[in-house]
Amino acid sequence: MTSPARTLRTLLGAQDRPLMLPGAANALTARVVEEAGFGAVYVTGAGVTNTYLGMPDHGILTLDELCGHVEAMCDVVGIPVVVDADTGFGNALNVQRTVRRLERAGAAGLQLEDQVSPKKCGHFAGKDVISVGEMVGKVHAAVDARRDDDLVVVARTDARATEGLEAACERMLAYREAGADVLFVEAPESLDEMRYITENVPGLHVANMVEGGRTPVLPRRTLQELGFAVALYANATMRGAVVGMREVLAHLDKHGDTLDAGRLMISWEDRQSLVRKPEFDELEERYAATAERRRAR
Repeated sequence: MTSPARTLRTLLGAQDRPLMLPGAANALTARVVEEAGFGAVYVTGAGVTNTYLGMPDHGILTLDELCGHVEAMCDVVGIPVVVDADTGFGNALNVQRTVRRLERAGAAGLQLEDQVSPKKCGHFAGKDVISVGEMVGKVHAAVDARRDDDLVVVARTDARATEGLEAACERMLAYREAGADVLFVEAPESLDEMRYITENVPGLHVANMVEGGRTPVLPRRTLQELGFAVALYANATMRGAVVGMREVLAHLDKHGDTLDAGRLMISWEDRQSLVRKPEFDELEERYAATAERRRAR
């Protein structure tokens, strides 16, 4: 069988670019992404932090917490899972352990960034970055640690905010030379800056579409023309879900029941189908029948 990592590489190499990569903060959302027909899903560190901890994206999530979510998502979807691994949870040695754990959890790709720890959301103020040399060491460590050579390593720089765009692109060249498969300059602030990145740094690039963030949100066709290989929508699903929850709660508060709120919610049948209850029922019956046959012998 083709590994998820190999499948991801095939998607990245397809002519129909960019790869649309929605984010998911939990296994249920990953199921919805797959159901919607997307070829891969992104485990958003910010989204997991927001939904699981109810906290901002300030480098609070632990590796254990992240791995638990990744394992759950990889267990319920058949599409490749790309993981936001933040700074790798430490130095180059920690990065190796992070890569091995995420690979065992089922990740097809993972993203590392060059912020200092604790990191912040790429569109927050007050970021800082480690030296180029330290990040190059982390990329080398990630490449060396992977057991499947197809595991995709995404290197992100946040240097645009602290050192300028030209310096950020120079970092990308160094990270590519160190073995990064995909390059990610976080938070360019205009279409011209985005074009500068793809024209001056060879390789596969991520465009992070953050609604309300520093980077202009552009149509897929425009991103394709600019030369981006991935269009990342890390938290669109989570933000949409919060709108839905607020609408249901407002209805409940106003009416005192949910009798006429069906249009705001997934149906009972659809919900059970989404979590594959019929499959579990079939398995339960099969194993019960097997046990009954053994008792009858």
